[in-house]
Amino acid sequence: MGRMELYGYFLSLVRLGIGNPVQTISKPVCWSGIQSLADKQGLYAIVLDGIEKLPKELRPPQETLLEWIGEVFQGYEYRFKEYKKTIGNLSQFLNNHGFRIMVLKGYACSLNWPNPNHRPCGDIDIWLFGKQKEVDAILAKEKGIGIDDSHEHHTVFYWHDFMVENHYDFIDVHHRKSSSELEKIFKELGKDDTHYVELKDASTGSSTKVYLPSPNLHALFLLRHCMEHFASTELTIRQLLDWAFFVEKHTKEIDWNWLLGVLDEFGMTPAFKIFNAICVEDLGFDAGLFPQVQYDPFLKERVLNDIMNPEFVEKSPKSFLLRLFFKYRRWKANGWKHELCFKESMWSAFWSGVWGHLLKPSSI
Repeated sequence: MGRMELYGYFLSLVRLGIGNPVQTISKPVCWSGIQSLADKQGLYAIVLDGIEKLPKELRPPQETLLEWIGEVFQGYEYRFKEYKKTIGNLSQFLNNHGFRIMVLKGYACSLNWPNPNHRPCGDIDIWLFGKQKEVDAILAKEKGIGIDDSHEHHTVFYWHDFMVENHYDFIDVHHRKSSSELEKIFKELGKDDTHYVELKDASTGSSTKVYLPSPNLHALFLLRHCMEHFASTELTIRQLLDWAFFVEKHTKEIDWNWLLGVLDEFGMTPAFKIFNAICVEDLGFDAGLFPQVQYDPFLKERVLNDIMNPEFVEKSPKSFLLRLFFKYRRWKANGWKHELCFKESMWSAFWSGVWGHLLKPSSI
């Protein structure tokens, strides 16, 4: 099976797994290749959901299938249960001290998926409505928790074996001039505390409020986050599914005129159009969910191919000097992505990035 054929089969299984229409699958497949793609794209569980909808004669060998099911149970479903429990417990602790906690990315995105526990969960990203320093101080004083402040736009600590990123900024404001302007919009939107879910703290049995980003905040944040990943390193199909599932559930709540204006102001419109095109043409979502857009089909295919198999594949070396050269080569190679995502020139972004690294040398 050729590479492009493998990618097509993989995307068909993803569409099956999320319940979107797909042409009949009738050819045998390289299951080791599908497993590798599913793992890389963070869609091991979704692909299994697709496999379960195949006729028995087209499914993987029984041994492979049982191994797959075991990985999904342990690595996805059980972990998500612990992840959700940890968020409830952390929220209860912070609520008891008078703090509100908003979850970003992971858990907030999972609530839009057909099966939340089939979205991979990693660390826990939180926004504390501007009270990051106070919370870090309480965690250190009352719990003896070590706070790592070497990262950009958030501190890091561990709660019940899960890494927590405690955001004081929604995005890194140092690597692009436009980020400071955009951060002001995020901070204003981040004042909204009218969207929340209630989780139970397993240790006390009591319910606690966990706040969610407003639809406008979530839309802009997801798009900027996808573009930062795409332009600097890599983007995955899982991240595009976060966007598509969010739009599917909240499209009527998004102020599209406002969002399109912000995207245009900050140079994000070309990537936005292409991301939407992939969601519709390759992942099977209803075109009516998204604003009508025009895009370059060649660029769309190049973006999709880069998601499936990145053009720049070098790994970062350990040596400091070699790592500097590596980052420069990656910056040059990803220039075409930058033009799709940001309004600044490449050199403006380069010098802003250099300054950002000087402020946080550990990020180099």
